[in-house]
Amino acid sequence: MSLSPLVTAPAPADGGPTRVLEVVGNAIVGGMESCVLRLVERLPRDRFTVTVLCPCESRLTAQLRALDIEVMTAGMPDDPPWASILATCALVRAGAIDVLHAHMPNAHLLAGLVGKLCGKPVVATVHSRHVTPMDLEVHRIAGTHVAVVCRHSYFQALAMGVNAAQLSCIPNGVDTEVFRPGLADDADLRRHFGLADDQPLIGFVGRLSPEKGPDVFLRAVLLLRTLLPAARFVLVGDGPQRAALAQFIARFELGDAVLLAGVRDDMPQVYRQLDALVCTSQSEAMPLALMEAMATGLPLVASNVGGVPDIVESGSTGWLVGPRDFESVAQQVAQLFQVPGLARRMGESARERAVTRLALADSIERTARLLSELGGNRRVARSKAAP
Repeated sequence: MSLSPLVTAPAPADGGPTRVLEVVGNAIVGGMESCVLRLVERLPRDRFTVTVLCPCESRLTAQLRALDIEVMTAGMPDDPPWASILATCALVRAGAIDVLHAHMPNAHLLAGLVGKLCGKPVVATVHSRHVTPMDLEVHRIAGTHVAVVCRHSYFQALAMGVNAAQLSCIPNGVDTEVFRPGLADDADLRRHFGLADDQPLIGFVGRLSPEKGPDVFLRAVLLLRTLLPAARFVLVGDGPQRAALAQFIARFELGDAVLLAGVRDDMPQVYRQLDALVCTSQSEAMPLALMEAMATGLPLVASNVGGVPDIVESGSTGWLVGPRDFESVAQQVAQLFQVPGLARRMGESARERAVTRLALADSIERTARLLSELGGNRRVARSKAAP
């Protein structure tokens, strides 16, 4: 992003909408990026004007522009260069930004420094399980307001010393109209395996990286080939472990039962083809894939880590297992389909819980309220300063 003149745009006489700069520390299309995309799409345009700052051009920036959102780019390494800091300061001043909202530690640092230099409030949303030491230092130095997405992270942040008056817990939500039970328009995954209606297709959705445990999923598959021989399995996502996972599939001759499907843009259609979802993460806050699967009416088998117990009610909407316990994963998946009607009943309970407890509208409104409260004083001051 080029350096712009440090000018302030004139404000509407009534102060106008709250002007928000969303600072996104990554540009891949993953859980955090999907949360940002849903937020900026649904923030009321009469209350908010949003600009998004990303580290580079990507599919995410294209999706944002398709929503008619202004998008800028600036480098965001863990140690931001002065060029990025000054460029972001210029953007804040030129756009008369009221509040910065940052996602990921590198973005928290950049936004915190810029907020301190420009005298603007900053919200640092922690999408992962833990507030990092860097997040804590930025909070102490720049006075950022820390927002977490699950109770586990909230209490961990308090224990680390985050000021309770500058800490919020705003759980993620899911659009239960977009993600809902039904038949897929194109059952391409089931067709790949030639599945009959009564053959289960078990899914893993997430980044193919160590913290998500896709290797644990495949180890469970090895056992399920005996426990549930009619089942087939699909991993949706991409990441650094893809090649190793492909080697594992070839080594154990799982190619007829397992598909690496890559990144998909049609996730509602993907979930509608599945019969259950497995989450084998070693660390999670409030995983979007679990909520989307629940809204689609899928039973779950998930690692009992982080904020996952806030989502999955073990014995009702699915089963919780220990992290990396692939034997328990296999046993619980098998039980879902060996006990008549169990998968259907748990899927119905999952859908009900998603509708009543995990509504996206609640998450968006709580975020909007926080941004309005923090940016409100700046907006009033901007109104009084307007000619």
